[in-house]
Amino acid sequence: MIHVVLPAYNEEAGLTRLLPAITTALDAAREPHRIVVVDDGSDDATADVAARHAGSTQVVKHPTNQGLGRTLRDGLAAALRDARDDDIIVTLDADDSHDPAIIPAMARSLRAGHDVVVASRFRPGSATHGLGLLRTTTSWGASLLMRATLPTPGVRDFTCGFRAYRASMLRRVIERNPDRFERLNGFECMVDLLMQLREANARFAEVPMILRYDRKQSASRMRVWRTIGRTLALIAAERRRIGGRRRGPLA
Repeated sequence: MIHVVLPAYNEEAGLTRLLPAITTALDAAREPHRIVVVDDGSDDATADVAARHAGSTQVVKHPTNQGLGRTLRDGLAAALRDARDDDIIVTLDADDSHDPAIIPAMARSLRAGHDVVVASRFRPGSATHGLGLLRTTTSWGASLLMRATLPTPGVRDFTCGFRAYRASMLRRVIERNPDRFERLNGFECMVDLLMQLREANARFAEVPMILRYDRKQSASRMRVWRTIGRTLALIAAERRRIGGRRRGPLA
């Protein structure tokens, strides 16, 4: 079973196209699935569009906007409540910029022995449409910095939220650190989750992705400079933690 988690804030237009595309892609691949949409206090018809979708769709509603970290946390918790250890949890953006047609390939990679599969913008066959220069430069810079400071075998794209997880691995990491989504509530939570999976010795792989940011109709919620600052702080803290662990306690 594949459980698809969609954090959503004012994504009425994106979900109108994305939900049928998910169902079409997974039905064609004969992949049983369910969808969890977390409406993070939207003031448009996000929840109504999700509720009307013909399929196994659960809607989780936040009464007010709470941010990506808590929205992702609640979506993963809802998926994991019904997931078996060998099930697959997929997260992707609700704005229709991620193509669900690659989910079956991600699932095959997990079943071949990986624990996490990232839809990557930095693999042969990848492409990006409609992303501005600042966001493009930031993504490339984050990839190069993470690969230099916290190299993770199999990973080049550390910030993309389109990922597939083995349910047993994801459950283990979240249960070990249940409060981290509370402390990191911006887009940097995706980097932090990957760091937690790295620490748990997860096996990573990537598949190429074509990012269609030109299809996004909702306003971006990313505050680029704030996200850069918080991500740099995360990297520095992780490097200190690793260094302290290697030195061990003082005699």
